[in-house]
Amino acid sequence: MAISLKAELLRRSSVAGTRFMSSPWFRSIEPAPKDPILGVTEAFLADQSPNKVNVGVGAYRDDDGKAVVLECVREAERRIAGNQFMEYLPIGGSNKMVEESLKLAYGDNSEFIKDKRIAAVQALSGTGACRLFAAFQQRFHPNSQIYIPVPTWANHHNIWRDARVSIKTFRYYHPESKGLDFEGLMNDMKNAPDGSFFLLHACAHNPTGVDPSEEQWREISSQIKAKGHFPFFDMAYQGFASGDPERDAKAIRIFLEDGHLIGLAQSYAKNMGLYGQRVGCLSVLCEDEKQAVAVKSQLQLIARPMYSNPPVHGALIVSTVLGDPELKKLWLNEVKGMADRIIGMRTTLRENLEKRNSPLPWQHITNQIGMFCYSGLTPEQVDLMTSKFHIYMTRNGRISMAGLNTGNVGYVADAIHEVTKSS
Repeated sequence: MAISLKAELLRRSSVAGTRFMSSPWFRSIEPAPKDPILGVTEAFLADQSPNKVNVGVGAYRDDDGKAVVLECVREAERRIAGNQFMEYLPIGGSNKMVEESLKLAYGDNSEFIKDKRIAAVQALSGTGACRLFAAFQQRFHPNSQIYIPVPTWANHHNIWRDARVSIKTFRYYHPESKGLDFEGLMNDMKNAPDGSFFLLHACAHNPTGVDPSEEQWREISSQIKAKGHFPFFDMAYQGFASGDPERDAKAIRIFLEDGHLIGLAQSYAKNMGLYGQRVGCLSVLCEDEKQAVAVKSQLQLIARPMYSNPPVHGALIVSTVLGDPELKKLWLNEVKGMADRIIGMRTTLRENLEKRNSPLPWQHITNQIGMFCYSGLTPEQVDLMTSKFHIYMTRNGRISMAGLNTGNVGYVADAIHEVTKSS
């Protein structure tokens, strides 16, 4: 009896094992290519060199190379501890967080907020806001195209591609000057089919750090209006770019003054250090309140099968910080402190390179703005930076200025000088 039972168990195990091993469902799947930015961090962590430096990471670090939690965030967390954490938010998210986000972007006294012309929902940071809008574009303008700058944050291509929106590009960065290709940009906007969608970085363009001047923004706005294009702004760095949220929202305000309807993705990853909380906002300025109600309902309908409800903790932090005058004042001081450190590192890196009698000009380091510097290093030079000096960055030469500090900036400057001096 015992032998028969054992034999039966072995037979069942063998049959089950054979059944699973012969399943055809996932046999043809190949490993996905590694994300170029996350791959940099993986390689950095595996490196045993005591001199290693990571200037590929897109997160703020202090002058000791440590992650930072803002004091305003700590205080907000103390106030909200244990409150409301277990209940679902509505599909559109925290009304208070959305309200504060709109005031930050559109202005405290914005007529569009008062007239209820803005359809807005909480989103899963900037990525989620872009993804929601891409799905909205595909659903209601299925034959439209999105024009994306060259270069741009790599995930922009993934987002609109996966939403099945046709992607085109427009010129933005000028490699020779390491600045804005304004003529190319304007020509591409002029030659695009009327009524196209254009993705614009509101400030601190990622990855180049190259932003249009105020006058150039006005010309861009005029050209987009003349062609009937729809401007969609990705604003991931408001306050973090210059240290002044009002200044960093200037492009948005120019387009509003010119009478555009716009789309806007906001993120609190960088400017509040809420990377892991995934808190952001998507807003669409509409013709009137009735249209805004309809658009918001459709955005919520799209969000429902994606993730149903956004998370509550980060939304409570943002609404608490921005909704309290004292905490908001503290945040403004802290975000300016982060921006000033980044700006200071730009100056120090440039000075270090010029002291080494580099044959190359380095003004672009201080002309650019925000967390990232488009260094001008070639992929081959980047490979040398890694193999010879254990300095890690993406192969397009993008340097995260937050990865630099007073302890390593000289070493990084030495390495850049070594790999470029024969250029």
